[in-house]
Amino acid sequence: MNDAQEAANDEQRSSAGDKYETGRAMMQIERDKAAAQLSEAFRLRNAFSQILPEINSQKIVLGSLVTTKTKKIFICIGIGKLNLEGEDILVVAPTSPLGASLMGLARNDKFNFNGEMIQILDIE
Repeated sequence: MNDAQEAANDEQRSSAGDKYETGRAMMQIERDKAAAQLSEAFRLRNAFSQILPEINSQKIVLGSLVTTKTKKIFICIGIGKLNLEGEDILVVAPTSPLGASLMGLARNDKFNFNGEMIQILDIE
């Protein structure tokens, strides 16, 4: 990010026409993209730091691994489906529609998601 900003600053000092202004604008766009990626990385790190794997909650919380009849769901960050040791695990954020439906529920609770009644078999 610093390199992009320095390049943009250098470009400003040597501007001799419109082509340099365009180059400076492009460098600023790259800097903004890098800043957005850095911000997202910090947000994800913060989400991971809130997971306490040593705590076994009776209710679904951030960091819970939920087992239903048809799937396993890990409440963490929304990255989609992972395959670990041959088993598919859906990784969702607690703010996603599915994650929000699960938060606070307990073993044997049932919930309706997309017209399907789903029962929670286990929480780890």
